[in-house]
Amino acid sequence: MAAKRVRLAQRRKAMGFSQEKLAEHLGVERSTVGRWESADTEPQPWHRPKLARALQVSDDELQALLDDVTVIQAQPSERMNYVLQNPSSADMVAVAYLHERLRQLDESYDHTSSTAILGPAGQVHGQVKFLRENATNPRVRRALYEVEADSATLMSQLVWDVSQRRDHQAPLTYLDEAVDAARHVRDPSVESYAVLRKSFIALYGEKDATKGRHLAQQAAEVAQVASPSLTGLSLLHVAEGYAMTGGLKECEDALKKAETQFDRVNGDDVSAQYYTINEFNRLAGSCYLFLGLPERAEPILRATTKALAAKKKSQAIALGNLTLAFIRQGKLDEAADTMHRTIDAVELTRGGGGLNLAFSAGRELRPWRGEAWAQDINDRLLALMAAI
Repeated sequence: MAAKRVRLAQRRKAMGFSQEKLAEHLGVERSTVGRWESADTEPQPWHRPKLARALQVSDDELQALLDDVTVIQAQPSERMNYVLQNPSSADMVAVAYLHERLRQLDESYDHTSSTAILGPAGQVHGQVKFLRENATNPRVRRALYEVEADSATLMSQLVWDVSQRRDHQAPLTYLDEAVDAARHVRDPSVESYAVLRKSFIALYGEKDATKGRHLAQQAAEVAQVASPSLTGLSLLHVAEGYAMTGGLKECEDALKKAETQFDRVNGDDVSAQYYTINEFNRLAGSCYLFLGLPERAEPILRATTKALAAKKKSQAIALGNLTLAFIRQGKLDEAADTMHRTIDAVELTRGGGGLNLAFSAGRELRPWRGEAWAQDINDRLLALMAAI
């Protein structure tokens, strides 16, 4: 495993220093500067004031540069094995390795089955918790809490998917871990997202619209101080909670509030990836389906399914909802075509949301089960069920 303090090296270069010149300025060997930048060591306390002045940064900014360790090759190494055998020796390089592994797994979520990701994600989560429980360096322990909050959130998502959204308790336990870890490091964005995922379980698993709406509202309130994106996304699920209980006015009011958050999103919002116009439209389409207005849902969902081509699990959900919109309007040719596309997407990713919607659409096609096209769809659903 190779690691570097990329931002530290960039700052050195920006101030016009080579490693040799900075070493000469500080009265150390060039190899010492090299070890600082390769994250093998940290500057001794007596070097830090002069280093901060040379780089023209404050003490806190220097510490941030030293903490920002980037893994260049995220492969297991003797060093990582040593850290796991001697957890009190955990350092920022070990944290960076685990964070990079988690990032890779998270990025694979939209195009890989949750079953395939669950084992590696569980291993990372277990290692993070183990090192955090045994770390002696407060900064390292804090950084491990940050990774743990994210890994627990991902684990909840994967476990719920693999259970086909039937097991609610295990995902909720992971989300409680995520909330606790996020509060330890005072990260409202991560806390908000974990609470929001609790609302998903209430809305789509427990089928408790009121509970889900209240959790989504709680997530919006937590996010308000830190992330317009998560505030907007949470409000979308508040809207969906109202839609599930037939509250058209309340639903559209929440959708309007969610839409206003787009104007507040900026480059500093680390959660911007979660809140896009496609996600807004996907949830708006879902709302109108719940409200019994498939004719309003259809055009929104048509556009959304095309735009979500790169996010297969989200696209499968949108396709499932679009299928339902067609069925409920009696547009059976379009429903059949979209149903096949839904099954294609679910076969690829095994996403729990798309899977449930595919079977829901299949149940609504029962009045036409004698038709050849409906029998083809039923055969594919049976094969899909057998493969799970």
